[in-house]
Amino acid sequence: MEREYPLARVRNFGIIAHIDAGKTTTSERVLYYTGMSHKIGEVHNGETTTDWMEQERERGITITAAAVTCNWIPTYSQGDKKNSYRFNIIDTPGHIDFTVEVKRSLRVLDGAVVVFDGVAGVEPQSETNWRYADEANVPRICFVNKLDRTGASFEHSYSTILDRLSKKAVRAQIPIGLEENHEGVIDLLEMKAYYFEGEMGNKVVQKEIPENMMVEAKKYHDELIERIVENDDDQMTAYLDGVIPSLPELKKSLRKAVIANNIFPVYAGSALKNKGVQLVLDAVVDYLPAPDDIKAISGVNPDTEELLERNPSDTEPFAALAFKSMVDPFVGQLVFFRVYSGTLEAGSYVYNPRTGNKERLSRIVRMQADQREEVKKVFAGEIAAAVGLKDTKTSDTLSDEKNPIALDRIKFPEPVINLRIEPKTKADQEKMGMALNKLADEDPTFKVSTDPETEETIIAGMGELHLEIIVDRMKREFNVEANVGKPQVAYRETITGEAQAEGKYIKQSGGKGNYGHVKIKIKPMDLSVDPKDLPKNVKRDGFFEFINNIKGGAIPGEYMAPIEKGLREGLDRGVVAGFRMENVSVDLYDGSYHDVDSNEMAFKIAASMAVQDAARAARPVILEPMMKVEVVTPDKFMGDVNGSLSSRRGLIEGMENRGMNQVVNAIVPLSEMFGYMTALRSMTEGRAGFTMEFLRYDIVPSNVAEDIIKNRK
Repeated sequence: MEREYPLARVRNFGIIAHIDAGKTTTSERVLYYTGMSHKIGEVHNGETTTDWMEQERERGITITAAAVTCNWIPTYSQGDKKNSYRFNIIDTPGHIDFTVEVKRSLRVLDGAVVVFDGVAGVEPQSETNWRYADEANVPRICFVNKLDRTGASFEHSYSTILDRLSKKAVRAQIPIGLEENHEGVIDLLEMKAYYFEGEMGNKVVQKEIPENMMVEAKKYHDELIERIVENDDDQMTAYLDGVIPSLPELKKSLRKAVIANNIFPVYAGSALKNKGVQLVLDAVVDYLPAPDDIKAISGVNPDTEELLERNPSDTEPFAALAFKSMVDPFVGQLVFFRVYSGTLEAGSYVYNPRTGNKERLSRIVRMQADQREEVKKVFAGEIAAAVGLKDTKTSDTLSDEKNPIALDRIKFPEPVINLRIEPKTKADQEKMGMALNKLADEDPTFKVSTDPETEETIIAGMGELHLEIIVDRMKREFNVEANVGKPQVAYRETITGEAQAEGKYIKQSGGKGNYGHVKIKIKPMDLSVDPKDLPKNVKRDGFFEFINNIKGGAIPGEYMAPIEKGLREGLDRGVVAGFRMENVSVDLYDGSYHDVDSNEMAFKIAASMAVQDAARAARPVILEPMMKVEVVTPDKFMGDVNGSLSSRRGLIEGMENRGMNQVVNAIVPLSEMFGYMTALRSMTEGRAGFTMEFLRYDIVPSNVAEDIIKNRK
């Protein structure tokens, strides 16, 4: 089987935005204009292709990232099929509770279209998604959507992008008219006006720029050209001598600058009113990278730890990253993966460096949201899903057994909220454990644990809606009925000082005894040091650092792993109120062993005792999750809103106008935000709304800490 599209004609990109900016509506237009769907599904009718889960259609929000493959012939190619491009698109959620979907999608995509609401401009989740795209170094195109809405302003939205996201943004288009007069857009590079006629705006008509907009268009055209030539020394020199580069040269330079993340072009339109989407797709072709524009992916040889690279080519050894798994009612476990190099045929084996095992892939499917199209072979730069991988989890590398490679794992945020959950009946008991484990395999930000004291099951996630959806899915997909407790905050503990301790576990009981003895120092972890710069004897894993300073064989090397395990177990149960301890650096500097009586268990217990003793002496404190809260309220309720946030221990950071409303930005502890929606609605006649997202962990004030400790007991 030959490759259908050469690498240069493939684009892997995501559509990302704050909730309600119109991502899914934009995705539906993309599917319609690329010929993938014959009618446009609307979010408000619950008929969209990419929002296919029942929970998504009922709530009108995106919960899970949906992958779609389609083909696009740029509008300037006049329907010439030889100029067709293959698009692999992921429509991601905008709600903060499902932020994991954005993070993992951006890891495997080459580019992104960031959608903004033309009235609100940049919103909190736009900032988070932009930050994730920065971390993943993903080139972006901005699309200011909803310019047909009352109160829409392209210039306001554009200025919020410059202020809050990046000074590298530049207008590539400006709209012709706003609100109900929004008719089309002006392309500032070509200096042409575009209108969208025919059924569902499928005919893109090029005209001259309206006379009353010529001065404005010329001004922004010059600004755009200056920004492009700044990135090319030869063009800049020529430009200063009065020579303006040709359109193909400008496009080429702009492409280079976008791929290097030096320019983020901004486009305009209204997906709902079918204006502007096709030109954004043309921009994806013209400016977002193909897989072969991206530098080689790096990883390590799992056996030797040596650094390796894989180029985006079909002839290199196979390497892919599994970025998502889900249970499909028809085919079982589906594992989504991005192929970075090489090819893979259905029915062949892949090697997983994490497990050290080979697995057979029975089928490969290309996804159209929840529909599947079977394919025999996938090539470098493609995104597909595998059927038949039983032991592959999110973040695992799939590679060629003869040339193994382990790619960097995706880092996910920790859950901040938890619930106690119990099955309603005896019959639900067994099914519940299985259902929760399957859901936890799918979603790395969802964790399941058991309270060691009460034996109750605890589920933890990113927010109330996240856990509500999990419980709802358990009921619908796995037929498990459950009783759920009140949401609880996922507190943590840490230390603020330094301390030393000694742990000895010696037991004689006739015959062979037990002997383990360790000496440790603990201190807060230095988070300013990059994990890559740590010395060889330091092992940092998330929230715990282990320093092995044993000299002269005081403790044999074989006991290091059990000592580390004992330290972890000791920190899992904090000394103030029993919450997990974080950001603790443990230095194992001495100890002793017995030739006959020493064993792994004795050292594990000694380490656990030592770290608990040291933590008690190192000024331990409780930490609580702090949320970044944005409240949008009519002017007249401003005082009430500020007062209510302050009474919830909130710190108000700033206020601004947004259209007819005021926006209040604050940092508030998560524990104070339960039930806030109801309180906010009642104090503002139902006219205000808010969004919140996790910001950081802070130390709990002592009076609040006392209450937390009392409640734990």
